[in-house]
Amino acid sequence: MLIQLERCAVRTWRMSDAESLARHANNRKVWLNLRDGFPHPYGLPDARRFIRAALARDPETWFAIAVDDQAIGGIGFSLHTDVERVSAEIGYWIGESFWGRGITTEALRAVTAHAVVKHQLTRIFAVPYEWNPASCRVLEKAGYVLEGRMRRSAIKDGKVIDQFLYAYVVPPAATPAPAE
Repeated sequence: MLIQLERCAVRTWRMSDAESLARHANNRKVWLNLRDGFPHPYGLPDARRFIRAALARDPETWFAIAVDDQAIGGIGFSLHTDVERVSAEIGYWIGESFWGRGITTEALRAVTAHAVVKHQLTRIFAVPYEWNPASCRVLEKAGYVLEGRMRRSAIKDGKVIDQFLYAYVVPPAATPAPAE
């Protein structure tokens, strides 16, 4: 997959991304805003393991965010099943040296649109930590709406914290009718 955007590209991971991935991911400030499945410190073996897992996903739902063809972050979504099969959770990160440039917002808009169309979703949501207002701004700029605060819903870095619930909801008129 390749979506070429103004500031970046969202594309399929490549094994050759491992060094760039490890360099940008090995940052405590990045790790603090992600799930514990994202290790810290983050080394080359972690990058290779992640890329292999991303490439094995079917359907492909984890993508590299690249600038000048170098992977500087990642974005992906988890499709839900059963009665929530019209929903997905999305997550993203980029290396600290790229923060504040609009890259993440641009990638989030593109992947949201891709996920809605490709997987016939009606809702995509994200749950940023309470201490991450920058991620909340990214979500809002990408068309996500704050639906609530989930009190004491997570533990990160040894602290029980709140998470915000943001969602992008496809308007009913734009939702394709389910197949009979």
